[in-house]
This record gives sequence, C-alpha cells and structure tokens, in this order.
Amino acid sequence: MKQRGRHRRRRRGRALRATLAGTALALTAAATLISTSQAAGGDNPGALTPLTSAAETGKLQLHENLVGRTTLDTLTSDMGGNVGVHGVLQSANHPMRNKAGCAATEAAALPVEPSASRAYCWDSGDATTQKWLPQSVTTSGDADNDGTWGDDRVILAGWTHNDHKAGEPADDQGLARVAFIDANDPDNLKYRWVLLVAPLSGGADFGAVRSHLGGMVWYQDKLIVTAKNGADHNNALFVFDMHRILRANVDSSAVGKVSGGYAAHGYQYVLPAIGSYDLTGGACTSGNDNAVPCFASVSLDRTSTPDSLVANEWFSSGGTQPGRVWRYYYSTAASRTGLLGSNSSDVVNADEAYETKAVGLQGVLSHKPSGASTPNWYVGYAPGSRGKHGTLWRQNKDGARAARCTTDQTTACWGQHTESMSLWQETGELWTLTEWAANKDAQWEPDAIPERVLYAVPLSSVDDSLG
Repeated sequence: MKQRGRHRRRRRGRALRATLAGTALALTAAATLISTSQAAGGDNPGALTPLTSAAETGKLQLHENLVGRTTLDTLTSDMGGNVGVHGVLQSANHPMRNKAGCAATEAAALPVEPSASRAYCWDSGDATTQKWLPQSVTTSGDADNDGTWGDDRVILAGWTHNDHKAGEPADDQGLARVAFIDANDPDNLKYRWVLLVAPLSGGADFGAVRSHLGGMVWYQDKLIVTAKNGADHNNALFVFDMHRILRANVDSSAVGKVSGGYAAHGYQYVLPAIGSYDLTGGACTSGNDNAVPCFASVSLDRTSTPDSLVANEWFSSGGTQPGRVWRYYYSTAASRTGLLGSNSSDVVNADEAYETKAVGLQGVLSHKPSGASTPNWYVGYAPGSRGKHGTLWRQNKDGARAARCTTDQTTACWGQHTESMSLWQETGELWTLTEWAANKDAQWEPDAIPERVLYAVPLSSVDDSLG
C-alpha cells in the first residue's frame, strides 16, 4: 500500500527494528545436521520430489469466483462505509502479555532451539479464547514490502471456533474470526476481533463464514484464508478486501441484518468475503494418496517472481503417505491487486509442486536465499499428542535438515503444536503461533491455562541452527 509519508515510515521502521534487536531474547544455535532417511514423525523426510505431470498438477487447479461489485458496494454503503485497518486498531481492547507475563505452561510451548526472539500470550481476561482455536498468522510485512499498512505495523491471527468443546451451540460451529493486532509498539501489543462474513441477498444482508482458518495471507489489499469446513470441501480459499472492514451497530448473538441494523455475533466489526477459489477437481479428499488435496495452510513467498502463495496439505502425524506442497503466482495486473493469477476462464494453475514425506504438517513457508537458484521449503511437523514439541524441517530437492536439541539430541525442538507460518521479510522474522489448549477435547479443564503463544524467530537463526 504505497502512500505519502513512506520516507518517514522507513525511518521509523529502522528505529523500531533497532529497538527489537536490542530487546530480543538470547538466541540458541547449538544444533547439528540430521542424516537419517525415514518418512514418519521426527524421522528425516529426505528431499522433495517434483510433481510435473499434468495429471498431478491438475489436482491443484482452482477456479476463481468473485462477488459482484454492486453487491459489495451495497453492503458497504448500508453499513456506513469502510472502517479501515487503522480504525480497528484504534479500538483495540485486548492487551497481549509479553513473554515475561506468560504463564509457565504457556512459555513451555515455545521452541527449544532456536529460541524465540519475541513471544506474546493472549489477554487472560478474554474469556472467548477458551472456546476458539488459534490457527493462522500473517502480517503487514506480507501486505507491503516496507512492513507497514499505511502508518501501522499489524499482525493478523486467525481463530476458528472450537467445535470439539462439549455443549457448544450449533450456530457457533465453524465460525471464523481474526485478531487485528496493533504491533506499532513491540512492548505493548493489543488486539480487536473481527468476524468473517459473506454478503447475501445482493448485499442487503450477510451471513457467517464458517471456515477452518488453517492458513492466511494478507497480500496487497486482499486477505486469502483457507476455507475447508464440514462436508463442503470444494471451497479451497476465501478472499477478503481489507478496504471493506465494516461496523456492526447492534449488539446481538445474531449474524446479519436485524431490527435496527446489523449484528455480528456480539463483535463490533465484520470483514465480508469478496470471492473464493474452488478446486476444479471437486471436493478435496485428503487422507487418500493422489487425491484432490485439502488446503491445510498457506503463506506468502516474496522471493519468487512474481510473488506467490504457497500451500500444503495435512496428513495425520502418525501416517506414512506423502503430502504435497505447491505454489500459485499472484496476478501482476493493476486491476487485480492481491488476487491469484488466472487465465481468461478464471482458472488458476499451480506453478510449482512437490511431494514431501514429512507428515503432520501444520505450516509451510518457501524462501529463496540470495544468490540461490531454487527456494528452500520450511515445513512444520506437529505431533498429535499435547505437550510435545514439534520439528521444523527445511527441505529442498537435495535433502532435508532440522535442528537437534542440545539436551536430548532429538529433532523435537520447535514449538508445541505450531500452526501456520509467515515471514516478515522486512525484519527477517518468521512468525507462528501454537494451538493446543486445555479445551481441545470434550473433557476440557475449565481452570487450566491454554498453551497458546504467538512468537517470532529470525529466519537466519533457524538456518544457523541447521548446521
């Protein structure tokens, strides 16, 4: 988002980065190269295998569906116009706790090696977090290469309603919301919730978007999120316009138009979907080899040409079947900011795809080092059991590496059940968040502290830890 004041923002950005560097936690780089060659759990998954046949890449093909401009304009006008990202941040009402303020169980979810340079825990007074699961992250570092949106530094975290929790109302199941986090002051993060919705009735109404927010990317003025939910697996991705954040004016548990205006399940702000991407091969069927994949996570790669959205699918951490990682290039047309590159039939083809023997993958990141001809792919393995650290693999066509923990020489050095990843390229920080909580199952512990942490690790420290 190029606006006036860029030079001023750059000066402020340099000062902020210096502050972060000065206050960062100590980093640990006592790790070694791994050379085993098995496929499951913490075993080395080996090199990526390129998928080049039309039959294979065709399973990754998408079709773009955009909501009509008139529909979107009607809803925007009826709800009083765009509030804007800055407007949401100004009303942020939930403070985040710095690492020193996190409980011991929360801090225990952080990576062992390399250690986090920054870590934050959610507002302990925000009772709603007990009923929701944090699953995805993106930042204004994805939105613009200078790291800001306007004058703001922002982190977005996607949460999905915890449908596994016993006794939850059917109307709540599958709901999706995003925490808009004001990250202008690294010592004082705070956030506000925004509910994801979709226009109905030509823009005269809206309904809830019910989605498993396993991954999200904020690129230019669009937010793309994973869309798998329930039995309807044809939707692969939903798209939102960051210039269309709207305010609900009725405090009600309803979602949509009500007497006196619009309600959003008690939330003050909504972000309406402007489109979606469907899998042309039909409903996704992950769990079967060579099937149409279900999107588990997505992230942005600014080192590809053009910039691209990368994705992965998930298989159980106890499984053995290979998964896939792949990418779609973004459109370079001025009229299609933030949308994927499509042809005249609105079809989006995968531009690169690989098979990986890594399993239990909850996040993916692609990044090409300076001077390299091909990118590295970082994939996060999450054990199925609670309270166990995962593994962050760096894979390419030559092999795979991960850190070994100094204490026990295992590869379980990454965070506990981490979810999607995002690289803030301007600062070099890899951001992710942990999901596991005490209420994951029906037999939840109401007084237990959820093990949920938002944290960052410099990508250079990740690479240094690989030996």
